[in-house]
Amino acid sequence: MTVIDLRRYSAVIFETDGVLTDTARIHAAAWKRVFDDLLRRLPGLSADQARPFDVRDDYLAHFDGRPRLEGAREFLASRGITPPSGSDGEGMLAELAERKEELFLAEIRRHGVAAFPAAVALVRELRRHGARIAAISPSRNCAEILTHAGMASMIDARVDGVIAAEHGLPPMPDPAIPLRAARDLGVEPYECVLVAATAPALQAATLGRFGLVVGLRGPGQAPDASAGEADVVIGDLGELWVSGRVPLVSHG
Repeated sequence: MTVIDLRRYSAVIFETDGVLTDTARIHAAAWKRVFDDLLRRLPGLSADQARPFDVRDDYLAHFDGRPRLEGAREFLASRGITPPSGSDGEGMLAELAERKEELFLAEIRRHGVAAFPAAVALVRELRRHGARIAAISPSRNCAEILTHAGMASMIDARVDGVIAAEHGLPPMPDPAIPLRAARDLGVEPYECVLVAATAPALQAATLGRFGLVVGLRGPGQAPDASAGEADVVIGDLGELWVSGRVPLVSHG
């Protein structure tokens, strides 16, 4: 068991996808539909270039924890596919990202989003002890995801793709997003525990000098959670134990 000692830490920041909510697989399935269709239509591709999108390996390598356009560009490059130069290329990437968002939103609005039971139990226990809670995500749909998962009322601060765009925050692994979450909670980074599953978020936590960085390495999640970016690596949120009480601090 890993102990979150609330005599030392007063807030916990969670990555949303794959940590609080079971949305990573929905993102991956939507990208698969988008790229499988594209790869079937593009002329002159080799068999290797045109092979179907892999919902585990391709998603984890290029999309997990990254902005949509960056991920789409990286995936195409991994297949040796270069978008047209200039605005045509950017337009192509934007169209792919927009189609993915349509598919993703249709899925969660039709079937909802599952919050991980261990995540709900942990957040409730943290709040019972008085800890402040934030959610971070590169997604512009984070607010809707948390609402559909029934967790919006449990979160004190949220920094996602919408807020990052409004404030000009660079994407992770730059630490600007989790640092903004700590600021919105009214605490210093060293007073925060940060729990994440993706390499960009773990790297951002390390660069931001957060007090305790917990890497979640579950089935289908980034194997590099243990690659030196986390202070401790767990396989399930049920391995985290809450101890102590929050010290008296000003949350602003």
